[in-house]
Amino acid sequence: MAKNFQLPLTHRPRRLRRQHSRRSLVAETVLRVEDLIAPLFVVDGKGAPEPIGSMPGVSRFSIADLVKECAELHALGIPAVALFPKLDARLKDANGTQALNKRTLVLRAVRAVKAAVPELTVITDVALDPYTSHGHDGVLNAAQDDVDNDRTVAILCRMAVMQADAGVDFVAPSDMMDGRVGAIRKALDAAGHTGTGIIAYSAKYNSAYYGPFRDAVGSAKAAGTRLLSKATYQMDPANRREAVREVQLDIAEGADIVMVKPAGLYLDIIRDVRNSTRVPVAAYQISGEYAQIQAAAQLGWLDLARCRDESLLAIKRAGADMILTYFAKEVAKQLKDKR
Repeated sequence: MAKNFQLPLTHRPRRLRRQHSRRSLVAETVLRVEDLIAPLFVVDGKGAPEPIGSMPGVSRFSIADLVKECAELHALGIPAVALFPKLDARLKDANGTQALNKRTLVLRAVRAVKAAVPELTVITDVALDPYTSHGHDGVLNAAQDDVDNDRTVAILCRMAVMQADAGVDFVAPSDMMDGRVGAIRKALDAAGHTGTGIIAYSAKYNSAYYGPFRDAVGSAKAAGTRLLSKATYQMDPANRREAVREVQLDIAEGADIVMVKPAGLYLDIIRDVRNSTRVPVAAYQISGEYAQIQAAAQLGWLDLARCRDESLLAIKRAGADMILTYFAKEVAKQLKDKR
């Protein structure tokens, strides 16, 4: 072949990739610090943060340390946090009664964070799995073989109102009970909390990747296994069209934001949801997704920073407006350094 051979090409897409500055000009998707929501775990007591073994770099915070962490996140430009409590096992029972204690851990945490960092948006989980001795997201039926949908929804409504009373900005029902969004919206409005929003876990799948999270909140230990099946209420990973149906139902019932969970394994679902609605779409990069990137990087098999950034960019590219991720703080630091 001749040394100066040149293909007679009119279109050469590589021209747009030659320099970083060119690539920046034509980038179709940009990850911003404002897109990030930091999930945080809180425990009672005054001890140092408790590292979570299955989630390298993630810890459970006392309320005092949680407030400090939230102040740091806010200073980095992260607009929101999602709080998850880990209760002492002695406080758990079959009905999750501690969830309705006016002094329960998460309510005290919300009040402390909102008092210290009022501009930070605070999101709370509305589900019973941190509170039940069996680890399920609701109360069990008489046969003890499934979650009782309607009894559970009645409890979730009370939880949501108590969280709104504490000053939370968004309640986030993650239980996947039928009809819970509409019931919670009515309960919030009746209690005068018309300004409290609902982020609905609308398409939450029965994923095998939740194990580290269950360690973090203690629901795995309560149930005796991290392999607890929630197949009767969380969605079947085989189903795609059903996700759009669930989203449409939640929007009709008053959801302000809808969520897909997990995120990275369900990019097609994020895109389907994005195409089917005009409300904001959230996606949750879950504990197992985070843990596998961390584990592979620790073994030297993957570049942590590049894989982290690529995974988040893919979620944003699929159509998510906001991403819950345990990488939030380090990504925010990286983005701040680039400014």
